[in-house]
Amino acid sequence: MLGTRPEIIKMSPIVRELDKRGVNYFSLHTGQHYSYIMDRVFFEQLGLPDAKYNLNVGSGTHAEETGRMLIGIEKVLLEERPDVVLVEGDTNSVLAGALAASKLPVKVGHVEAGLRSYDRTVPEELNRVLTDHISDYLFAPTEVAKRNLLAEGISEDRIFVTGNTIVDAVRQNLELAKDRRASSELQLPEDRYFLVTLHRQENVDNVGRLKDLIKGLELLSEKFGKIVVYPIHPRTRKRLQEFNITINGERLKVIDPLDYLSFLKLESQADLILADSGGVQEEACILQVPCVTLRDNTERPETIDVGANALAGTKPENVVEKASMMLTRERSWLNPFGDGRASERIIKIICDSRTG
Repeated sequence: MLGTRPEIIKMSPIVRELDKRGVNYFSLHTGQHYSYIMDRVFFEQLGLPDAKYNLNVGSGTHAEETGRMLIGIEKVLLEERPDVVLVEGDTNSVLAGALAASKLPVKVGHVEAGLRSYDRTVPEELNRVLTDHISDYLFAPTEVAKRNLLAEGISEDRIFVTGNTIVDAVRQNLELAKDRRASSELQLPEDRYFLVTLHRQENVDNVGRLKDLIKGLELLSEKFGKIVVYPIHPRTRKRLQEFNITINGERLKVIDPLDYLSFLKLESQADLILADSGGVQEEACILQVPCVTLRDNTERPETIDVGANALAGTKPENVVEKASMMLTRERSWLNPFGDGRASERIIKIICDSRTG
């Protein structure tokens, strides 16, 4: 089951593994991300078959999105009667898929289970916790994630440490990304730019936090004499207009959203990545590019533990301080997310359990 750009990326190795093994499966897309550049292009670039079902739910409040998904998903599952539903991550699509399946009942496998920020004010945290507690297979990416699940009383026989499929995806797709748009085509000085992603509700829907972050990015560019490249999320563009926030175009180069392979290439060539995205924190760590997380907490503490990432919050002075620190780091940390065989382990576990 898919719904957003990160889910498509992280589930792509699982789809490839299912095809490799000749397993009978189908994809259901909720349509939570629905524009071409945020959705359709990923299927094309990654060579994935079209989803058999697309609910086209679009955007809305959390209740509206989740409610429409529940109704649509239940109808599909009643028609198809699958043995297992796989969901990935922490979006409304994940919660709706897991909830609809568990009530039928259909077995649920949660890919990337056990991540915790311990901030219940963030919708994604609620989605993670609820999904984990109604899932039958919890595919934890790390031992840290497994300990989080055990601490909440989840039975150990439901938990499997597999590594994270993002490692599989980065390794499988980095070679393809080499042929994508180069920094010169975006009029960027080679190896002289920082890359930023900024889209999370708690940041961009809060005028004070958003103003602070833009100011911090501009100060960072000024201090180091490097352009900050910002492929802007549609949600953020809308909020900038609503809040009447202006951007210094000489410091912060705002561009349209990029396809996955082009963005992956920009990540791999950046001097520093600043992000409020969990997936980007992981990708930066895997690619050996220092990262600064523009949040007060992270559900990826492993990236901090190995020295690949630092929490900055949103205050301008903190953003500059943490970025300065990360730029001095040796890019020699160990990748904590596995060996790139997570998808293989996940499908083997499910297949073995269904035949055992």
